[in-house]
Amino acid sequence: MTFFLILIAVVALGFVAWKLRAPLLAKILGQPQSRIERRLNKPGR
Repeated sequence: MTFFLILIAVVALGFVAWKLRAPLLAKILGQPQSRIERRLNKPGR
């Protein structure tokens, strides 16, 4: 049961990190969020 709850928590955190990837990357890399968003939304990705 504990393993299942940990698995659900990891999946939920992964989903949140994916949805907030531009702001998180901007904070980690010290770059403007708009620059990160342009790079992530670039055609060919």
